[in-house]
Amino acid sequence: MGRQKKFSREGVLEKVIPIFWQYGFAGTTLQHLERATGVNKSGLYAEFRDKGDLFLASLRHYVRQGADLEALTAQPLGWGNIGAYLRLAAGTPGHCRIAGCFAVNSMREFTLLPAGALDIIAQRRQAVRPLLADNIRVAGAAADPEILAEMVAVFFSGLCIEQNLHSGGGGATERKIDRFMQALRAL
Repeated sequence: MGRQKKFSREGVLEKVIPIFWQYGFAGTTLQHLERATGVNKSGLYAEFRDKGDLFLASLRHYVRQGADLEALTAQPLGWGNIGAYLRLAAGTPGHCRIAGCFAVNSMREFTLLPAGALDIIAQRRQAVRPLLADNIRVAGAAADPEILAEMVAVFFSGLCIEQNLHSGGGGATERKIDRFMQALRAL
């Protein structure tokens, strides 16, 4: 009779997301994962085939949390939702308060990621774009909402990457978002 596992899959995923987020896929070691989860190698690999499988499961779990979708579907639609979405770059509620975005940070390692990771990220980005455009359309922007949605998505990614520099202190990120939103409304 096999041993009863003493951890939950979801609990492990919640604990490894900040590790992969902080160190990246390539920089995360088995020791990091064991320390973070309290589960040894054999337990992790009994639940997940390897580090790549654990990474993919954690990325899927992260995107299912949906803070971005929640921000963009709040009623009423409009500029407020765009601002709320951009402010996620300064820190994602419920996810260890690490600034940026786990999915965006992961894109930096595109040549090293396990097969399927970029598909997960691309699918999420494809789900976000129409929501951005819907909010922009409802806000009454004069410019093409699809083009503006693309601009917002690129700005968001840039903000997220910039958070790795830890240069957002003193409200710098908030000021950048405010200036961007002001420019966006003028288009």
